Amino acid sequence: MDTPSSSTNSSLALLSQVFREGTQIPVRYTCKGQNINPPLNVTGVPANAKSLALIMHDPDAIPVVGFDFVHWTMWDIPTSTEIIAVNSVPAGAIQGINGGGKNQYMGPCPPAGTGTHHYLFELYALDITLSLEPGASRDQLQNAMAGHILAQHTLTGLFSAD
Repeated sequence: MDTPSSSTNSSLALLSQVFREGTQIPVRYTCKGQNINPPLNVTGVPANAKSLALIMHDPDAIPVVGFDFVHWTMWDIPTSTEIIAVNSVPAGAIQGINGGGKNQYMGPCPPAGTGTHHYLFELYALDITLSLEPGASRDQLQNAMAGHILAQHTLTGLFSAD
């Protein structure tokens, strides 16, 4: 499921007004700033999609902490969603647990001396709505999505604590 900078459907896209693909995420949206989610724009949702899901993670954390650190998970995002505003969750969407044990966005926060990390915002268009409880893990989310992904797109942002 991890396909950086790709899309299984050329129309589905996830963009941000505050950073472009492969560029720095502004400090405001990290642990060094306000630790709030950046604004995200959703376009090209397939007509037959029933819901959207989002996973934000840092695969560069593996050699540092031993696992791919999850910063944000969200599902049952309405397909009518065009904007995920700063510091917000779309009405009806459900958040899962992040690597810090909370059901919320957790901004980029790589340990000093570990270089620039890649933060993947993975958007999925699904042919179902998910019956997951708030606080479900990334693994539970991915298992529930298996076989139901119509399209996906990844937006990658960078951040370094150095």
